Amino acid sequence: MGHVDLKVVLGILGNITAICLFVSPIPTFIKIFKKKSVGDYSGIPYVATLLNCLLWTTYGLPWVKMQALVVSVNAAGTVLALIYIALYLTYAQKSIRMKVMTLSLAVVVGFIGVLVLVLEVVPDKEKRKLIIGTLAVVFSILMYASPLTIMRTVIKTRSVKYMPFLLSLFNFLNGVVWTGYAFIGGIDIFIVIPNGLGALSGVLQLALYAFYRNSTPRDQAIQDDTTVEKSLPMKTIPSSAYDQMEKGDLALNKQSDPLPKP
Repeated sequence: MGHVDLKVVLGILGNITAICLFVSPIPTFIKIFKKKSVGDYSGIPYVATLLNCLLWTTYGLPWVKMQALVVSVNAAGTVLALIYIALYLTYAQKSIRMKVMTLSLAVVVGFIGVLVLVLEVVPDKEKRKLIIGTLAVVFSILMYASPLTIMRTVIKTRSVKYMPFLLSLFNFLNGVVWTGYAFIGGIDIFIVIPNGLGALSGVLQLALYAFYRNSTPRDQAIQDDTTVEKSLPMKTIPSSAYDQMEKGDLALNKQSDPLPKP
C-alpha cells in the first residue's frame, strides 16, 4: 500500500513538472501575438509534442495498461500542443502554414492508422504495450535532440541566454520524478528510458548553466576587444621627426649618387 501511495505522489508531482514544461512556450507565443508573425520560430517542435503526447496518452489507457496519471498529463499536453499549433498556423506565412498544416495532418492520420491497426491486429495487451511503448520511447528520445542543440549553442557562444534556467530545472525534475514513478511497483522500462535520459539532459544543462552563467559571451568579448582597439590613441610622428627623416633621405641620396660621367 505504501508503494502505491508513493507512486501516486510521484505521479502527481510528475504532472506538475510536466505541465510546467508544456506551458514554457507561452512567452514565445506572446511575442508572436504582439508581432502578428511567427518570424523565425519553427512549428515542428509543437507537432512533435502533439505526436509524443498522443502516444503516451494511448500508452496509459486501458487498451494497453491503465495509468491514470500518465493519461492526465499527456492529455493536457495534447490539448496545449493543439492550441500552440492553431496559434502558429494563424500567424504563419502561407508557405510555412501549408507545410506545418500538412505535417500536422500527416501526424494525426498516421497516429490514428497505427492505433487502429494495433488494436485490431494485436489482441494481447503486453504486445500492444511493447509496440506503443517502443514508439513512444523513440519519439521521446528524438525530442531530446533539441536540448542537445541548445547546449551546443551555449558552449559555442559561452552564453546561457538561449537556455533558461527554470526550463532546465524543470526538465531535470520531470525526468527524476517520472523515473522514480516507473521504478515503483515493478519497473516500467518504457517510462524509465526517456525520463532517465531527460534527467541526464537536465543535469548537463544545469552544469552548463553553472559554468557559463558568469562568463562573458563570445560575441560580447569580441565587441569589447574591438572597442578597446578603437579607443587606443594613434601614435603620431612629430613634424620635426619627418624633417629629420627627409634630411636623412636627402643625405643618403647624395651619398649614393652614381659615378660621374667621363
